[in-house]
Amino acid sequence: MQESTMPAVEAEVVGNEREPVAYEFAFHILPTVAEGEVESVYNTLKEHITKAGGTIFDTEAPERFDLAYGVVKYLEGRNRVFTSAYFGWIRFHLTPAALAGLTEDIDGVKELLRYLLIRLTREEEQAPFRFHEALAETRVKTIGTPDGEVIAADAEVVEEVVEGAPEVAVADATVSGEEVK
Repeated sequence: MQESTMPAVEAEVVGNEREPVAYEFAFHILPTVAEGEVESVYNTLKEHITKAGGTIFDTEAPERFDLAYGVVKYLEGRNRVFTSAYFGWIRFHLTPAALAGLTEDIDGVKELLRYLLIRLTREEEQAPFRFHEALAETRVKTIGTPDGEVIAADAEVVEEVVEGAPEVAVADATVSGEEVK
């Protein structure tokens, strides 16, 4: 296997090490955390950021959702697989020099399943992706017709169909990247 090295240009710090840059901290909180305690964990994460000298400029509070695949975490003496978590993110400005201290503090938060800390470009900073809003837009309803046929449709389409067919049973479902039949 060939060993690769990073070009010197990419390894250099761009800009001033003391000048704040924008970061996004995306995280999953363990589903074993009580729903009433999630806000407390979220506030603790924000406190770590401000304690490190960061200035928070945008957030999306954590909400529970099903993960696309199981995530394994060693917890309470054994590997456990989690299929859901509370997801949220925090955007903030911080000097690159203070980043190491922040990640050390975040690593100590035992309620986190996993996290990702990335540096934002100017375009990304200006246009945040609202995960929970996008997830709500993918919400569909399934319609069970009297002859056993199941139809999946956008919630607005379902309302139109149901108004004309009183025997139709409607149930909620979510799209998970697979075609709904």
